[in-house]
Amino acid sequence: MSVWQNLSERTVYENRWVTVAMADVALPDGRHLDHTVIRLRPVAVATVVNEANEVLLLWRHRFITDAWGWELPSGGTGEGEDPAVAAAREFEEETGWRPGPMQLLLAVDPMPGISTSHHRVYWSDQAEQVRDVPVDAIESARREWVPLEKIPELIARGEVRSANAVAALLMLRHLRLG
Repeated sequence: MSVWQNLSERTVYENRWVTVAMADVALPDGRHLDHTVIRLRPVAVATVVNEANEVLLLWRHRFITDAWGWELPSGGTGEGEDPAVAAAREFEEETGWRPGPMQLLLAVDPMPGISTSHHRVYWSDQAEQVRDVPVDAIESARREWVPLEKIPELIARGEVRSANAVAALLMLRHLRLG
């Protein structure tokens, strides 16, 4: 089996959120190349589906892409933090709703060719509203319960741009609506 081998790595930039490194990679044919590696903390993502088969989404602007879109609450997991606990915490902080027991929906690596970013998506079928204004109200312009049946249309219109949200919402739609 032919594999790429990371022979060595040197850090070129680092802060509390990201480490950027250059790797000396040996290719299967013997050639070498410098390859950028972006190391990130694992990400915990959360969603809740209610009895009406609606999901609570965040409408937010991302300055990097200068685009608005629907997203799921998410955030980095702390060292040793249970990802399901982190997902529930992020959901409550960003929506004002406390989710019920969280179940793992899926795990994805959005950019495995360059980044160690690993996303674990959790979901619950229950939640209670614990505050009118979320702790992290600056995270989104609004929060709405959106019918799962509308998810493919939102994705087709470019209103769901985050890879983890696209994967999770399509999976939830499949599981709940068939």
